[in-house]
Amino acid sequence: MNPINYEKLWQIVVDAPSHRDSYSVHGPDHWRRVERNGCVLSSRTGANVTVVRLFALFHDSRRESEGWDPDHGKRGAEFAGSLRGSAFDVTDEEFDLLHEACVGHTDSHHHDDPTIGTCWDADRLDLGRVGMIPDPSFMSTALGAEIASHGVIHPWIHLAAAYLDSPQTHHLHRR
Repeated sequence: MNPINYEKLWQIVVDAPSHRDSYSVHGPDHWRRVERNGCVLSSRTGANVTVVRLFALFHDSRRESEGWDPDHGKRGAEFAGSLRGSAFDVTDEEFDLLHEACVGHTDSHHHDDPTIGTCWDADRLDLGRVGMIPDPSFMSTALGAEIASHGVIHPWIHLAAAYLDSPQTHHLHRR
């Protein structure tokens, strides 16, 4: 399997005709922070980093509303499936994890699988963007709960360096 060109894949998703607003509260800036958070968490959770990075990109990529949109995770998973094999490739096991993480990320509370739990925690650690404080009791991973208890992720950002070029600035939208 060829390595994923994440920047090219991000460009495909951001440029897709059905993508609503690049600067929405659930848009690419959020996806980048979720990717960074997921890489921080993966350094200690043993999560599959490929799945975590793909989750960050696809989990909110097909929102139709900034408010209640119960099927957005499912649509994001389906969109990932439509690009699989052409824009990126993963094993069936990895795709199953990605699909489950996307579909369940809004309504489910905890997950024992380290990859799915890492995905959900990475998203929840960015709740500050909508004025909510992440609650440690909603985290699936010990590190997610520790970061939520601390209140900021900054002391752990260096842990993402193994996966990202510049985790300190990874919150910035790249175009």
